[in-house]
Formats: sequence, structure tokens, C-alpha cells
Amino acid sequence: MNPPLAYRMRPQNLNEFVGQEHLVGKDKPLKIAIEQNNLSSSIIFWGPPGSGKTTLAKIISKHIQAQFISMSAVNAGKADIQKAVNKAKLFNKKTILFLDEIHRFNKAQQDFLLPYVESGIITLIGATTENPSFEVISALLSRSRVFVLNRLTEQNLIQILNNAIKKESIQISNENIQLISQLANHDARSALNILELANQLSNQQPITKQLILDSAQKSSLLYDKTGEEHYNIISALHKSMRDSDPDAAVYWTMRMIEAGEDPKYIIRRLIRFASEDIGNADPQALQTAVAAKQAVEFLGYPECDTALIQTAIYLARAKKSNACYKATIKARQDIKATGNLPVPLHLRNAPTQLMKDLDYGKGYKYAHNFPDAKVNQEHLPEELKGKKYCKE
Repeated sequence: MNPPLAYRMRPQNLNEFVGQEHLVGKDKPLKIAIEQNNLSSSIIFWGPPGSGKTTLAKIISKHIQAQFISMSAVNAGKADIQKAVNKAKLFNKKTILFLDEIHRFNKAQQDFLLPYVESGIITLIGATTENPSFEVISALLSRSRVFVLNRLTEQNLIQILNNAIKKESIQISNENIQLISQLANHDARSALNILELANQLSNQQPITKQLILDSAQKSSLLYDKTGEEHYNIISALHKSMRDSDPDAAVYWTMRMIEAGEDPKYIIRRLIRFASEDIGNADPQALQTAVAAKQAVEFLGYPECDTALIQTAIYLARAKKSNACYKATIKARQDIKATGNLPVPLHLRNAPTQLMKDLDYGKGYKYAHNFPDAKVNQEHLPEELKGKKYCKE
């Protein structure tokens, strides 16, 4: 069986690698480390899909003549790590464990991996599209060097496509090569998949624009979890819910679900929206969003999709208020402007005699000694006396 074009075109060395010049260009840090066999720590590659994370890991392994063990955190577990460790011990050879989508490993799994990384039994190369400072435990992160990969440019993709076209003797115009590079959303794998499918549909004839458009549509949805479209779609979802449009909220939420967005990211944005744009106008909104978080964590994909949609609909239909958000902004501005203002003496506890002698707690009025537990006394620092943050 003939492997996919993207697999056949995978670079075997740095000379064939396209893009990421800030890492593997002349005198750049990763290139120097590879050429000097100086992998003193584990590595985490953070970058968008199709930017070369897996390819760089394989190039490194080949260059330093290490045993290469690859697994995906989506379906790997502790037993798989243990097998890799046992294999490394058995062959007594430098071993690279490539862990794709390392952000999918939970804390317990990462903790299990940590001692083998510390001892040097395995050298970890992790790949992630998510910010590792949020998804990778600090102990593992501190023992790794993070390299940030940029999304590939259209020129990078054109070069990659031309290499494949030359090798495979594909008939296509420069104009249509550029079209593929634009449709691929900065993803080399996507570009090569579109080219391959269009070439199969062409029956050894020159590839047409329509074949490319058909192939791109069948290839994948335009959605890059760290690129511009990612932020465009989450912005569309926020604004749809803010404008109380449940139909649009359903659509944009499903766009993220269908594109494979991490459900934890989606629910984080919904929880934020519940307090920022609804707040105490409907306190149930935040409870609903937090309950959906539990459903997401318990069910995962695909079963949690309806919980996400249910929450988006509820938030879109809920009464809106940004009073909590405005109060947050105003209080933050005052704190930045005035610094650490002292707590009024009458609000301070006085557990020692010295504190009592300094008038800590003097004059404090205990609310429950007053009708309806309401008492008229100042609770803000003197400099902010009478300041109003809440207008709900």
C-alpha cells in the first residue's frame, strides 16, 4: 500500500526541512544543538498543526542515532510509557520518546513520566498545539527546553509543494500551487493532502482550480487552534451569545467541536462569558457553565458535545449584564493607581494586646447587632471613601 504523500515527502535531514528558520537556520539554537549532539535536556515543541514538530523530532533522533519511540498522548497511558522505559533499559541505548499532543496527558500520567526523564533513561520530545505553561506540569516543564514553532508561510508551503510536484511529476500551474498554499491554512500536511487528492482526481491531467477547491473542501475544515481563524471563531461565539442569538451560538460552538477543538478550551470560554457578560443578572448562568465543565471532564468527546451546546444556548438566552466585568476593571485601575492602601483600623482583627493598644478593631460595628444585619460604616481605605464599583 502506497503511503500518503505527506508521509513520503517527510524531510530526512535539516537540509530538506522547510520553515522555522529562527530555530534551524544558520547559527540558530536548535540547529546548533542538533549538530553538536547537545541534547542535555528534554524538548517540547509548541506550534500549530503541520508546522514540523514530528518531523524535527525524527530528524533529531536520526542525527544522534537514538532509538525513536513514538506515541500519541490521546491513546497512550502509563503502561505504554513503562514499555518504552523497559525497551530503553533493555537495549541500553539513547532513547527518544516522542509524545505527540503531550497536553492531552493528565497530571498523574506526567508525574509517572517525570522520574524517567530526570534519570535520563529516556529523552522526552513532546509536541503540543497548546501553551505548555498551562498544560504541562511545572516539574516536567522545568526539565525541558521549549521551542516555539511558527505557522508556515505561504512561501514555505509553495516550496514544500514544489518539492513534491517535482518528485511525483505532477502537472499543475504556479497559480494553482499558490491557491493550494492559501487554502492549506499554513499547514504543510494539509497542503500536501490537497495536492495529492487533486492529483488523484485529475487522472494524470493538469490539475485545475475546481479540482483544488473540491479537494480542499473534502480535506478539512479551516480551523487552526492557535491561528487567526481560532480567534475569529471564538470571537464570533462570544458576540453571538452577547447579542442573545442562540442559533449563531450553536453554529459557532459546533464549528469548534467539529474541528476538534479541545472541549476544555470551549468550556473555559463559556464559563468566562457567564461571569463577564451575564454576571448576577442570572447567577444560574455560571452554575450551568460550571456543571457543563464537569460533564466535559466526565464524558469527553463525542458525548460532551450536547452539554456544550446546551450551555451555549442557555448563555445566549440569559439576561445580560457586564456589571461584574466593569467592577473588576474599575477596582483593578484603582489598585494600580493607589497601591497597597492600609486596611482601616476598625476593620482589623486584634488578637494581641499590642494590636488593641494600637486601636486595631476599635469602633467596629458588628452587623448582627443592627436591624436586618445592615450597618453604616466605611469599609474602603480613606483614599477611596465613597467609591462605587457595583451598579447592578
